Amino acid sequence: MDCQGQTIEVTEGQSCRDVLSQAASGKTLKKSVACTCGNRLVDLSAPVPRDCSRLEPVLADSEQGLEVLRHSAAHIMAEAVKTLFPRAKVTIGPAIDNGFYYDFDFERSFTPHDLEAIEKQMAESIAADKPFQRKIMSRDEARKFFSQQNETYKLELLDELDEDEVSLYTHNGFTDLCRGPHVPSTGFIQAFKLTSVAGAYWRGDENRPMLQRIYGTAFADRKALKSYLAHLEEAKKRDHRRLGPQLDLFSFSDEVGPGMPIFHPNGALVRTILEDFETKEHLRRGYQLVRGPQLLRRDLWEKSGHYQNYGHNMYFSEIDEQVYGLKPMNCVAHMLIYKSALRSYRDLPIRYFELGTVHRHEKSGVLHGLLRVRQFTQDDAHIICRPEQLQDEITGIITFVQDVMNIFGFAFELELSTRPEKSIGSDQDWDRATTALHQALDSMGLPYAINAGDGAFYGPKIDVKLKDALDRTWQCATIQCDFTLPHRFDLSYIGSDGEKHRPVMVHRTILGAIERFMGVLIEHYAGALPTWLSPVQAILVTVTEAQNDFARQCASELHQAGIRVQTDLRNEKLGFKVREAQLAKIPYILVIGDREVQDRGVNVRFRNKEQAGTKSLSEAIEMINEDCQEPFKRGGMRYSFSN
Repeated sequence: MDCQGQTIEVTEGQSCRDVLSQAASGKTLKKSVACTCGNRLVDLSAPVPRDCSRLEPVLADSEQGLEVLRHSAAHIMAEAVKTLFPRAKVTIGPAIDNGFYYDFDFERSFTPHDLEAIEKQMAESIAADKPFQRKIMSRDEARKFFSQQNETYKLELLDELDEDEVSLYTHNGFTDLCRGPHVPSTGFIQAFKLTSVAGAYWRGDENRPMLQRIYGTAFADRKALKSYLAHLEEAKKRDHRRLGPQLDLFSFSDEVGPGMPIFHPNGALVRTILEDFETKEHLRRGYQLVRGPQLLRRDLWEKSGHYQNYGHNMYFSEIDEQVYGLKPMNCVAHMLIYKSALRSYRDLPIRYFELGTVHRHEKSGVLHGLLRVRQFTQDDAHIICRPEQLQDEITGIITFVQDVMNIFGFAFELELSTRPEKSIGSDQDWDRATTALHQALDSMGLPYAINAGDGAFYGPKIDVKLKDALDRTWQCATIQCDFTLPHRFDLSYIGSDGEKHRPVMVHRTILGAIERFMGVLIEHYAGALPTWLSPVQAILVTVTEAQNDFARQCASELHQAGIRVQTDLRNEKLGFKVREAQLAKIPYILVIGDREVQDRGVNVRFRNKEQAGTKSLSEAIEMINEDCQEPFKRGGMRYSFSN
């Protein structure tokens, strides 16, 4: 067999580790946590499969190696929990991006003190360096074993398996149902940390028991772990759920209900500025403003396929013995607007834009600040065009996305999602729609990944994944190509031949949900929104009450110049007032003392503690306006917002 570029003779039953030791260096072998036989990932202790022609080591710091490492750490955590809390029941514990978790059914909530104790117990297990041992059992034997352990969740998992035989892994006296593979022994886990505990429904079903999910992370070495934990700390500082209330942008209320954000004056102003910018940009690019109703009859949702394919995410109400659905999407009303008149090929493309508020029944367990809510507003548009116009419209949308993301400083990646299992429409229509998206991306020379089976139920889509200041990925903009709904709603246009033809529809957003995009922006900028978007752009701070009258005059002039301004005329120390303005993330802090009154100017300071010195008020106004325009210059645009 081939191993590390060498031909190795393999004897019956010889372990993968033995074979690797003949070809790999001692350093490589020491870093190996598993191996690959073709496409299979197997334990180092496993016998080399008979049909294996190529054997390669899996290093701890590789993508596959980290997955093995983290899954093994989850098992060690489960062992520690069972040791400390014998009545806890274990469920599942997979590796995830950047870490792992394990769900437990326990009579009380785990505390931070419990996490410390679990970490300590894990360290003891790791120090013992006990091997992970794999055993094959019949399903009946495994049921008997876990029944004796009173692990009811494992019994449920076994009932769902089709295999007659299952594999179990044991280390340090703890046994778990698992496909594997695992690291050779517990001592391979040297850099780990438990990070948090949260609630999670069993199997994600809110009608099933609420479990406790302990999250952790593990890396190949302590340096990588330290770097990741520092990254987590920075993410906590930027968490929009903390910064939102701190900056008085929004709040949530138990009286209102989960997933329903309440926007305070500052937050509502940021939203309005974003929406004003978007409206002007859409009008500039040939879109028409429309607005549809919140409630539509169920018949329409059945006709569109939403009722059958998306009904579980919708809210319904009965009015005058008619069932109505609260809209989760805006497309149905837009198609009705199109159908309200006879259309010619000369009218196309028609681009309808709506800042449409929608409602979706998200499970309470997945709600997350502004990033996952039940009521939100989309910058939703639907382009209805002739098939031969489709590629140009898609490239136009991608260009729109590029221009807008440039303003915010976001890099992004593209992902093309294809037909899901649950979908409507013919194979031919799906092929045409998918081909159109491929061709548009290829014509622009843009790289993209394929996300098989994750399209919308009515058509394939391009998702735009933003990368923020911490290199995290967020899905916001989307472009969906749809031949199916125009057919269902009998949309048509009169062609140059005088005959009726079927148009194609593109569903698209640029920012996506305004709420979600605001959450992403807050974390991207760590709350320090760019000057053009800040609810308060400048604050006038007086040294003593003697300067208050001049400060009021300056505030009036700034306001007249279109700058959003506040005054702090309190009888407090200057340092205290400046510090509060910096914590409020106000871009410009304009200090006025006796000298500034005499010079008819302001001392310009910034939220990052830098200073520009004394400027005339007109110079300060020019600085602020230039700062507002700077992000727009890259796209040849200008910013204006009337306050």
